[in-house]
Amino acid sequence: MKIAIKSILLSFLLIVATGCSSDDDATDMGPSPSGENQTYQLSSVSDPSISGTVTFIANTDNSTTIELQLNGTTAGGMHPAHIHFNTAAEGGDIALTLGTVDGSTGFSTVTTTMLDNSTTISYEQLLEFDGYVNVHASSDDLSTLVAQGDIGQNELNGEAKVYALGSVDVEGVDGTATFEERVNGEVLATLALNNTPDGGMHPAHIHANTAAEGGDIEVTFNSVNGTTGMSKTNITTVTYEAILDYDGYINVHLSADNLSTLVAQGDIGQNELTGETTVYALATVDVPGIDGSVTFEERVNGEALATISLVGTTDGASHPAHIHAGSVATAPGAILFTFNSVDGTSGESKTNVSALDDSTAFGYSDVLAVDGYVNVHLSVDDLATLVAQGNIGIN
Repeated sequence: MKIAIKSILLSFLLIVATGCSSDDDATDMGPSPSGENQTYQLSSVSDPSISGTVTFIANTDNSTTIELQLNGTTAGGMHPAHIHFNTAAEGGDIALTLGTVDGSTGFSTVTTTMLDNSTTISYEQLLEFDGYVNVHASSDDLSTLVAQGDIGQNELNGEAKVYALGSVDVEGVDGTATFEERVNGEVLATLALNNTPDGGMHPAHIHANTAAEGGDIEVTFNSVNGTTGMSKTNITTVTYEAILDYDGYINVHLSADNLSTLVAQGDIGQNELTGETTVYALATVDVPGIDGSVTFEERVNGEALATISLVGTTDGASHPAHIHAGSVATAPGAILFTFNSVDGTSGESKTNVSALDDSTAFGYSDVLAVDGYVNVHLSVDDLATLVAQGNIGIN
């Protein structure tokens, strides 16, 4: 009987011990991943060697584990990280404090069910969150960012379009404008310029029409930082698809106090140049030493950019120019198209070609087939004196 009781007691103790061990193991395991996760890219900011990812992991207890993994961090560094409201281009307050990244491993992790303001947030809501991640240099240097990336609805979907920005009044300053589509349909616009001066701030806008025509401001970018040559702007008023078909151009100005001086400029959308180009020679006529060319460049919309370039013109002069019917040999011919006058100081004139003076449609393909010639005149008061002339089209 004693042996039977002892056996029962030992069995009971073994069950209790096993149960306690299982409870301890379950406690040690923490939240269990459900199998759902989403990873976003974190790009370098102050240090080009540092970049990485942030991964959201859904757990079975409705919590979310957020892991940061950076490459290029230095042993001993400790990098605070946060999710902020809005896009990185707009900036915003801290929404959620993440784990501090250990520079030795480049890793941090935190598990949460709520934002810093105690608002409950689920895994699904984080994937739709209007926010971005900042990783800072240190707790004493929060203003220096080592990595940054948009998350949730602000994630970039991979669709991107790049337009060239050429130099204008400041030699050597040129670059690009890149438009990238977000998951939510908004657009990230990045202006990247070369050779801007340290400390400068360059206002920039999208204007209506082509650069040759000029037009009102329609979209304002964040100013380009001269030190970095960069500007990032979140655009909510124009969709990505609309940008690709936009009748507009970009101006980047020297400063807020000197908007008339342009450091870079470029046509965008339907006004983009396709790369198809035809050049015609313009020979000296009545004024020795003045000659040049007229270049027609095709636009995406079928129109053309006409650039007259002359050498030997006089500072301050203005030279009217036209396409005439017929050839130089059969001149004079009726005026078909009027160019913007050639500036004697620069020797240049840029004109958008979309219709003849009588409003008949006239684009790049029509230029190549026109029975015409170009005359550049001395002045509006002396049209009889020609400074340059040349056949174009079928002539």
